[in-house]
Amino acid sequence: MNRTRVRLEDRGLVECPRWHDGELWFADWTSGEILALSEHGTVRVVTTAKAPPLSFDFGPQGDMYVIASGASHLLRFNGSGLEEFAELGANGWNEIVIDPQGRIYVNGPAILLIHPDGTVETQAEGFQFPNGMALSADGRTLVCAESWAKRLTSFDVAADGRLSHRRVWADLPGWPDGICFDAEGAIWYADVPNACCCRVREGGALLDDVKLDRGAFACMLGGPDRTTLYITAARWFGMDKMDQMGGTGQLLSVEVETAGAGWPHG
Repeated sequence: MNRTRVRLEDRGLVECPRWHDGELWFADWTSGEILALSEHGTVRVVTTAKAPPLSFDFGPQGDMYVIASGASHLLRFNGSGLEEFAELGANGWNEIVIDPQGRIYVNGPAILLIHPDGTVETQAEGFQFPNGMALSADGRTLVCAESWAKRLTSFDVAADGRLSHRRVWADLPGWPDGICFDAEGAIWYADVPNACCCRVREGGALLDDVKLDRGAFACMLGGPDRTTLYITAARWFGMDKMDQMGGTGQLLSVEVETAGAGWPHG
C-alpha cells in the first residue's frame, strides 16, 4: 500500500522543507520562490531570490535566514525583502541550519559557523558535495550529508557552537540529500537517484524507507506532533535542465511513529 499523501503538485524542483508556525515552508528552485503551504492547502509566496540553490531556516525569534544562488552573503528576510546579514566570502553555499541559541551553520566550500552578531568562523573543509545538515536533540552533534561520498558525517558541537571530532556517522547505499533527526536519534535522508527516503541509525542500519516514483530531495518531520514526514520530490534531469522539471515537483507526506527532534525544528 502506498504510504504517501500528495499535499501539493505541479511545482518545479522543490527543496528545503521546514515546518514553521503551522505551515509547511519550502523553496521552489525552478521558480526562485520561498513559499508556505497552509493546512488548508493554500500556497503563498513569501519572497523570491535567485536559485539554485535556495535554502533557508528560522532563528529562535522566528527570523528567516536565506542562502541564495551566487550570493556571497547570508541574507535575512526583513518582512518584505532580503537584506545582507553576514559576509560569507566566495559563493557556492548550499545548506543552512540554525540552533536554539541563534548560531547559524552554512555549508558549501566549507562549514561555516555564523554567530548571532554576524561573526563568521570556518569550522571544516574538504567535503564531497555537502548537502543537508541537522542538529541532534541535545544540540551536541551536527550531521552533514556528503552526497558524492554516500555518507553522513558528524561533528561534536561545543558549548560555544564550534565543531570538532569529525567522523563518519553512517556509510550509506545511496546518495543523501536533505536530512532530519528523530526523537530516537535516527536520521531520515532523502535520496534522489534511488527515489526514496530512508531512516537509518548511527552506523547505517536501515530502519525504514519510503519509496517514491521520482527523486526525493529533502525531508522534514513536522506537523503538530512532529510525526508527519514531509518530502520534497521531483523528476531529475540534471542541473542544466532545470526548465524540464517544471510541473514534476511534489510535496508529499507520510505518517511515522517516531516524532522529529533537534533542528531544523519542526
